[in-house]
Amino acid sequence: MSDDWRERVDAVWTDAADGTEDATLAAIDALVAERPADDPEALFEAASARDFAGREADAEPFYRAALAHGLDEPYRGQAIVQLASTLRNLDRPAEALALLRDFLLAEPEHPLADAARAFAALALFDDGMRADALREALGALAPHLPRYGRAVTAYAAALDDD
Repeated sequence: MSDDWRERVDAVWTDAADGTEDATLAAIDALVAERPADDPEALFEAASARDFAGREADAEPFYRAALAHGLDEPYRGQAIVQLASTLRNLDRPAEALALLRDFLLAEPEHPLADAARAFAALALFDDGMRADALREALGALAPHLPRYGRAVTAYAAALDDD
């Protein structure tokens, strides 16, 4: 992947806050068209742009293709978390949770592990498992609490759905 291509993609994302979703999608699609059809990084960018534009159903196959074609880090972890978020938005929280659980089981120390746990908490909540959702969120938060991490972990373990 050329540095110039990546720089141009990054510039589109930097400007995305100032533009419209459709303009961002069009700009990313123009850059994606420069790459081979099976380029995993380009597929990931196409998926991300569709998510950004609120077109989750269109994003899902691009995420899956990017991962299937061997998307490398740091984008692979992002694709997994973003795909899970997309699945959740498509009312498939159980599928989102399974994807995140597999990711966390395989790579518990991944730099995006806490983000994956946050999205797992959202998927659990959407699936009606409120106590599990709160346990998941508190479990992700507890290691970042220098004074109360142990107490928060214990309280989270004691939660129930009653």
